[in-house]
Amino acid sequence: MKHPIRLTVNGETCEASVEPKKTLLDLLREDLGLTGTKKGCDNGECGACTVLLDGRPVNSCLVLAVEADGREVTTIEGLAEGTRLHPLQEAFILHGAVQCGYCTPGMILTAKALLAENPHPSEAEIRKAIAGNLCRCGTYNKVVKAVLSVAAKNR
Repeated sequence: MKHPIRLTVNGETCEASVEPKKTLLDLLREDLGLTGTKKGCDNGECGACTVLLDGRPVNSCLVLAVEADGREVTTIEGLAEGTRLHPLQEAFILHGAVQCGYCTPGMILTAKALLAENPHPSEAEIRKAIAGNLCRCGTYNKVVKAVLSVAAKNR
């Protein structure tokens, strides 16, 4: 039995009819074609599927699509304004924090939520915030530098 849901994704209202067990991750990727959100471990351990749900980072593989009914979702595709990249996206490129790129969307969205809550985080606060996002390439130091550079511009 499918359930009708209505949610806002990257500023646009979306309606879907979903199975009760369908995850937000699968809705985004399969139904809405937003493949920037990556499917990694599929059990909430890696952070590759991180999106913002009402402004807070969540592992979309652990959120049922029906739980997103009436809520706002931001994916990596929703950060850029046209062809203008978000400052975090630019900083990740500038600081080389985009090795293979698989963890990048989740890292950027986690960093966006952190900066929204704390515009001037310390290195330790950044590391704590991204602790749930695994990077197989080991670009953690570059990620921290990228986030610090955006925070410095916020001053």
